Amino acid sequence: MLVGLSGGVDSAVAAYLLKEQGYDVTCAFMRNWDSLANDDFNGNPTLNDPVCPQEADYSDALAAARSLGLELLRIDFIKEYWDDVFEEFLREYKRGRTPNPDILCNRYIKFDSFMKFAASKGFDTVATGHYAKNGTENGQAVLMKADDRNKDQSYFLAEIRREVLDHVVFPLGEIDKPRVRQIAQDLHLAIADKKDSTGICFIGERNFRQFLSNYLPMKPGKIIDVTNGKEVGTHQGVLYYTVGQRKGLDIGGIGPFYAAGKNVVTNELYVVPHEKQDLLYSDACIVTGFNRLADRTMPMDLHAKLRYRQPDQDVKASMIDENTVLLEYPQTIRSVTPGQEAVLYDGDTVIGGGKIDQVFKNGEDLMEKIEGMVHA
Repeated sequence: MLVGLSGGVDSAVAAYLLKEQGYDVTCAFMRNWDSLANDDFNGNPTLNDPVCPQEADYSDALAAARSLGLELLRIDFIKEYWDDVFEEFLREYKRGRTPNPDILCNRYIKFDSFMKFAASKGFDTVATGHYAKNGTENGQAVLMKADDRNKDQSYFLAEIRREVLDHVVFPLGEIDKPRVRQIAQDLHLAIADKKDSTGICFIGERNFRQFLSNYLPMKPGKIIDVTNGKEVGTHQGVLYYTVGQRKGLDIGGIGPFYAAGKNVVTNELYVVPHEKQDLLYSDACIVTGFNRLADRTMPMDLHAKLRYRQPDQDVKASMIDENTVLLEYPQTIRSVTPGQEAVLYDGDTVIGGGKIDQVFKNGEDLMEKIEGMVHA
């Protein structure tokens, strides 16, 4: 079995657990970002960043593999990451959307390119340190939520191809993060207390706006209150804001305001004051490019996660066509955002996921309504 070793504590403990279960384990580290050609320091580390984060992660992965007595391979997917993940990431941002690079990364790198590499080396199964569970329904493999709901990462796995589920193992599905830390400490792994990564997948933790400005230059523009059409501030680049955002709007002296929409053509950011937050609520959305991971007959009542840290929501899901789903939620939901992922669940089972394309309130496209209010 080939285990993806990232340099973090989760994947290291996953490799250990599989070894203890009697599997013949080999590890592999994926290098997917050319730090010299493509980083925000132009290849020149700062005093606060003396070592490329990715190379530091490789050193941690190598040390963990040695501590566990396991072989560590190293494979580059730089071109694949750029072509399949990062360029799509930039295209979505240029459209004024807020994509999730971890979802793209899982689909195209960790559970596609990496699995092809594993097969080329004679491995039939791969494992990762994701918090998710393997399950079966009617003899078919399905993806399920992890027992540790605070760490569950099934949301980020909803776009992986269904056929790979027969060849993937998630060893951390039934244990929680404190137990993972304790196992690492008991093994005296140097990474036992290493902080969890919160940066862009494979690129690391850095100033996001500064990093992205190398590819999508910042262009200041107007911040407009949609309730009266008045300019209330100046944004630093309309691409860097997302619906529902409150912090970082740089509106001084008045407010608070919340981001409600944006126009990338006119370079305008639209906001609503605190007392008009009802404009952030929708009652339906269309999800496109739906990736099915389990069979269900729709329409049916399901749960949906429309943003990673938001609670699951009750929805009625109906198929518009083979790849498009209509979600209806008359209780209304705040800050449902085009470009983000909608993941459907039946209990703990992941039914599938796709991108939120349009958002509606009372049958009216909410983004069009907000823009219409500005230019009325």
